[in-house]
Amino acid sequence: MVFEINTSVYEKLPRSFYQNTDVVQIAKDLLGKVLFSNIDNVLTAGKIVETEAYCGRGDKACHANGKRTPRTEVMYGDGGKAYVYLCYGIHHLFNVVTNVKGQADAVLIRALEPIQGMDEMHERRKFTKTKLASGPGTLSQALGINVAMTGEDLLADRIWIADNPELKNFNILADTRIGVEYAEEDALKPWRFVIAGNKFVSKPVK
Repeated sequence: MVFEINTSVYEKLPRSFYQNTDVVQIAKDLLGKVLFSNIDNVLTAGKIVETEAYCGRGDKACHANGKRTPRTEVMYGDGGKAYVYLCYGIHHLFNVVTNVKGQADAVLIRALEPIQGMDEMHERRKFTKTKLASGPGTLSQALGINVAMTGEDLLADRIWIADNPELKNFNILADTRIGVEYAEEDALKPWRFVIAGNKFVSKPVK
């Protein structure tokens, strides 16, 4: 396996990072971090460039709002676990569970800038370079993430997020979340965050 990056300098985020009670702040703080997957001994990774925050209390766009189901049960656990769900029956969307047990907050990872394992990503995606991981469904496909991985511990060695030692300063832009029109007034929350000027985001900020 060829490594484009020196993986030894990328330290996993600690549990305490995910247990911050402010999901909006975590969504911002995840920008620039690196999402890794090691699936069948194939290492892939990308810099997080777009996120969306979802609050388990009082946010009609959140799956856990006002209901607790077998699908959302993982969201009620301790922060630092993966919540992966199927959208439109075909797209596997990767979310990071945050906050402490019982609160059910999560951050959807919407886009990555690929930095490791591009050949493997292309093989999985069979699509163009610009769309390699620019969208929540495409990035999960590129990294080999699927709904069977719901509940994976992000401090383990299959899916994890690490600090980026090569990260440079950047500006953050906020916008409304995508595809949550059903959430009425909560659809207007400016809880989608992107790295300004990054060409790998799924959709430009309005």
